[in-house]
Amino acid sequence: MSVIVRPVITEKLSRLQEEANKYTFEVALKASKPEIKKAIEKAYPTVKVAKVNTMIMPSKPKGRYTRSGYQAGRTSTWKKAIITLKEGEIDLFAEI
Repeated sequence: MSVIVRPVITEKLSRLQEEANKYTFEVALKASKPEIKKAIEKAYPTVKVAKVNTMIMPSKPKGRYTRSGYQAGRTSTWKKAIITLKEGEIDLFAEI
């Protein structure tokens, strides 16, 4: 099981990266803060993690209208980790 699922990239989080040196990742639901810190420092060896904040993002109702009527559903629950770095920088677009 991989701890880091994917980086989360939005306009607001891009501004947070530039101003406060904080990066956001989607992580496994059962991952702890020390596991996340270790996984980030292993995946990006040039950085040192100062702090890890986590939050569980709740599921949201979604729905759409189809020929057969309204189809209701929900998004899945996921965990978000905000990583504050002591030193270094993560280039999220290097692997593209």
